[in-house]
Amino acid sequence: MTGGAGTGDDGCRGESGRAEPERGEAGWWPGLEAALAVVNRDVRATLPGQEPLILMVTPAPDGAAGSTGSYGGQEVYVAMADGRSHGNPVHTGDLEEGAPPEPGDAATVLSVVAEAAQETVMELLWQVWPLCREHGIGMHPRPAGTSEDWCPGETAAAGPPVWWCRGGRTGGCHDASPIGELADTLRGKERRALRRGRRR
Repeated sequence: MTGGAGTGDDGCRGESGRAEPERGEAGWWPGLEAALAVVNRDVRATLPGQEPLILMVTPAPDGAAGSTGSYGGQEVYVAMADGRSHGNPVHTGDLEEGAPPEPGDAATVLSVVAEAAQETVMELLWQVWPLCREHGIGMHPRPAGTSEDWCPGETAAAGPPVWWCRGGRTGGCHDASPIGELADTLRGKERRALRRGRRR
């Protein structure tokens, strides 16, 4: 995994010589914020004690308003609660002049945010996340119903975003859970512990 622009020697933002990232102001990126709230349900369900992920904003390189991943001259990242992040800014492509700062497609935004969250969590916590309960391997965001040989950008896959597992050694790829609903895949003991934690 490689860090995006403005990363320090270890690939993490917040430790470089350029302008320091700041926490994203609530209401500026409603689509990204809504998607991150969904992803944070999975963080809460599968990483007990982990603080929710946040959006961090940093000036785009050279203040370029149209650079990849930049919104109004800023880049938005999915970060740990302490502001550290890893990987690319959340975006779906280069913004053209006059384009809206966020895509209008909520499913696309959710997939992009889930992927960015996964990269940050895995790199900074040094663990695979999320894990398939059935196969014990890492999963990836994909449209529901995709096959093993699916490629990003294929128009044939139009289902809602899910956590997808490639299956065991003999195959058996499957949609494990809609993104945001990993709590439903927990075993009884884990589910009860999660409910107790929510009540506190």
